[in-house]
Order: sequence, then C-alpha cells, then structure tokens
Amino acid sequence: MPRTVRNILFIMFDQLRWDYLSCTGHPHLQTPHLDRLASKGLRFTNAYVQSPICGSSRMSFYTGRYVQSHGAQRNNFPLKVGELTLGDHLREVGMDAFLVGKTHMEADAKGLERLGIAPDSLIGARVSECGFDVVVRDDGLWTEGPDGAYDPRPSPYNEYLAAKGYNSRNGWTEHANAVTLEDGEITSGWFMKYIDRPANVAEEDSETPWLTSRAIDFLTEPGRDDHRWLCHLSYIKPHWPYVVPAPYNTMYGPGQVLPPVRSDDEKRDPHPVFDAYMQTLVARSFSRQEVREKAIPSYMGLIKQADDQMGRLFAELERAGRMEDTMIVVTSDHGDYLGDHWLGEKNFFHDCSVKIPLIIYDPRPEADFTRGQTCDALVEAIDLAATFIEAAGGEIPSHIVEGRTLNGLLHGKSSENWRNVVISEMDYSTTPIAERVGVTHRDARLFMAFDGRWKLVHAEGGMPPMFFDLQSDPEELIDLGRDPAYESERARLYEHLHAWARRLSQRTAISDRELDAMSGKFLRRGILLGLFDGSEVPQENLSTIPARPGNNV
Repeated sequence: MPRTVRNILFIMFDQLRWDYLSCTGHPHLQTPHLDRLASKGLRFTNAYVQSPICGSSRMSFYTGRYVQSHGAQRNNFPLKVGELTLGDHLREVGMDAFLVGKTHMEADAKGLERLGIAPDSLIGARVSECGFDVVVRDDGLWTEGPDGAYDPRPSPYNEYLAAKGYNSRNGWTEHANAVTLEDGEITSGWFMKYIDRPANVAEEDSETPWLTSRAIDFLTEPGRDDHRWLCHLSYIKPHWPYVVPAPYNTMYGPGQVLPPVRSDDEKRDPHPVFDAYMQTLVARSFSRQEVREKAIPSYMGLIKQADDQMGRLFAELERAGRMEDTMIVVTSDHGDYLGDHWLGEKNFFHDCSVKIPLIIYDPRPEADFTRGQTCDALVEAIDLAATFIEAAGGEIPSHIVEGRTLNGLLHGKSSENWRNVVISEMDYSTTPIAERVGVTHRDARLFMAFDGRWKLVHAEGGMPPMFFDLQSDPEELIDLGRDPAYESERARLYEHLHAWARRLSQRTAISDRELDAMSGKFLRRGILLGLFDGSEVPQENLSTIPARPGNNV
C-alpha cells in the first residue's frame, strides 16, 4: 500500500490551452519551469473538463462530480448547500484545505438561510467558499458597468494596489488591466487594439506575481508544517482581458502567432448552436487576423509570466524541503479558442476549449516508474478529487465522488480497465445563443461524449448532433453529424451517453458499505412478511414470538 502524501499543492490556471506549453508542443512558447515539473512527474495527454465554462468546470473539480450531479451548470449558478467538496473529504483524514485565488463559486444563500446556517460561521464560511478555508479569494473580474460591479464583494487585489500606492478608485480597471497611449491617456485593456502595449502596472504588482506572493506567504507562515494541507493556488490569468505588463508584452509578436485552425467549410450549413456561437461578438472579433496578432502574443506573454512565477514558487518549495512530501498538480479549468473554428473564448467542445493540460508530480517512491513520461488514458477533471482523497490516506466515497483515482496510473499500473469515454456538458440557457437558436432554458444544453477517436456533441431541443473523427480529422473541421455513413458510430456513442445518464448519482447520503450492512437484516428485527408457519426461516429468527399453549413455536 503506497504511503500517503503529506501535502497537496493544487495549481490551476484560468483559460490555459493544453497546447500552449513547450512540453505539450508549442513551437514558440518556452515554459521551462512547468516542463521541469513534467520531467519529474507524469503528464496526461488526454485530460478533459466536465464543462468548458469556468464555474461549472471548477465545481466538478472541487466536488469530484459531473455537472449534472452537482447542478451548478453555469457561472453564477449556486452550488447546492449539501454538496460535499474536497475540503469536506480531506478534513476527514486530517488534511486542511486552503484557497489562494479563484473558485468562481456562487454560494447557495437560500439554502444556508433555510438551514439556519450563518454565512460568517465556520461551517457557513466553508460552505460559502466551496469547502476551502480562504487565505485570499480573488475571482479576477473587478470590472464595473452601467448596472454596477460584476463582482460586488471587496477586491483584495485592489486593496493590495492601494496599499502599494496606486492612486485610483479601481486599480484592477485603471492599472492592472489598462494601458497607456502615446499621448499619456489611459485606456481600457478590454480594447484588443491596444493590448500589445504594457499593462499600466509594475510587473511585480500584476495579478500573477501577487497571487504567487500570497501562496509563498501561506507556505512560509509560522506553524504551517504543524498540520497537513491542500493549498488550491488558483490563478486568474491567462484569462481575458489579455493584458500583460512589461517586459512580457514584447516577448512575442505576430511572427509567433500560429495559423488559425479553421475552414470555410465550417460555415457551410453549420450546426445551429455552432452557427450561433460563430455570430457572437467575441467570435467575430477573433476571426480577424489583426485581433489575433494583438491578442495571442499577449496571451503567450501571460503564460510566460506564469511559468516564471512557477520557477519562483518551486524554488521556495525546494528551499523549504516541501518537494519531498508535496504532491503538485498543474492544470486549467478549460482552454481558449483564440480564433480557431471561427470562435473566441471557450463555450464549445473542440479540443482547444475542452481539453486541458494536466501535470502531476507525485513525490512518493511508487511514482518513480513514471517520472518524465506521458499517459494517454482518458482522464476527467473529476478524477483529481478521487486522487487527492486517496493520496491523503482516505477511502474514496464512490457513492459521492464520481471520478476515478489517478494514483494507479501515476504508479505505473495498467490502465486496461480504465474508462473508454469522457463526458462534458454545457448549459447555455442564460446566453443570447438560446434565444437565437429558439430553445427553452431546459433545452439549452449540450453534451459531449468522446472515446479518444470519435467525438459526439448532442444538442437538446430536437437538433442533430455534431460528430468528428479525430483520427482522420484531428483538427475537427469536418462535421459528420448528419452523414448517414457514420450512423453506427454515432449510435455507439449515444449508447455511452445514455448509459452515463442512467448512472446512480444522487444517492449520496448512504454508501454501498452501509447498504451491505442493511441487506437482509429486517428478518432478524421481527419483519416476518410472507411466512406461512415459520418453518421457512431459521428458528432463531422467531425467538421473540410469544409462546402460548397450542403454539408449536
């Protein structure tokens, strides 16, 4: 039995594409610190999120459950008050769970009120913060508009900037995500016309170094080694706005922008939902080469800055001796289209959106066999919860956590009985897409089933599927969803999707072991239904029946 890990450092970048690291094959981006971690650990080449949306994807990471199970199907959808999270599971085995950065979690305020749980109590705070004890929470969008602030909570990052002497009402808007024009005017970093200019903030005060510093403060706090911990270090970048401080804004240029993966054929009779997404403002913007030549070098600069901060963080771990007992995981909550398939943002199921980087460094000797290798098994985001629980010394509650542990793969064990299909979901009910397509809230849902070669995208509302063969069409340019020649393959994946929909996912209050203990016990507790004269069962089960004259018992 492998020994347990003492600590877990769970690092997540927001909107980091799987293929924008040098260790995953990008020809221009150099990410030596993440590459070094991959050389010491195992890199998974087929890792997929449960939803290509920040909030719903993250809730699956934190609960180990599919989106359909936890119900937080889109950003700002509350996570039900009864859902168990990583913090709940890990505390049972003596490991604390802390947050440094983003969760995009919306608390179930009505549920807390119904149960009489005060949000500022210990339990209320943990339920409101997705099970974590908060070191600092920053979801990264401190923007404002005519109807007010996107996030009405106080901004810890703005407080930091103010303490550093940035004289502004909203430092996120006026400094970290703003640029200076030639005439000295400050303008918004939302305007992609200007994002090749440096952010109006010192590099060391920008968001990624700021969160790294908060993580180092956490690691070096006196008494930190007194208790085992999981630290979820959750970065805001390289999520938009695509603004990066000097010198990272000039490290890449149009010459390092890869050609877009797209085809004019994708616009000919497209799937209705895909067509609607191609009509969005962000999609039309990223379809312009001049936008890609501005945005993508900045996106690459944000990733390069992130890798440099990983070097700083890993050096601190090595100095403190924590590399010897800390499992380190690096991943992302989803990708970014960047103009591929005529789209921007995420929100759909091509690999550039739904596939993620995943590197796991396991310090245990059992992982020596796989160091520096890659694993092609189909992995889901929900697998991390199961992996962490087991690595911490717990028993995975399979009636709650739907993911599979990756510890066996990390330790070189066979993946013969591994899953053969991954599932992802998306709810677009609150978007203009639903109205454009003409579906109700209940029908504004998409499901992906992918077996490593064939990818099925099912749309509710009576629409046809999309279907791709990634063996002959690895760039996912040819939709075979309405081609009769592929009906049998589509039917096969639909059967997988139907089997997944029939899974037992809501019986979370009682485990299989408890069911086993209950099975067949009623007879021994006086429930004698169906007996004719008592001879059908062992006599000891009838020992409490009163004996009267004439009673043969």
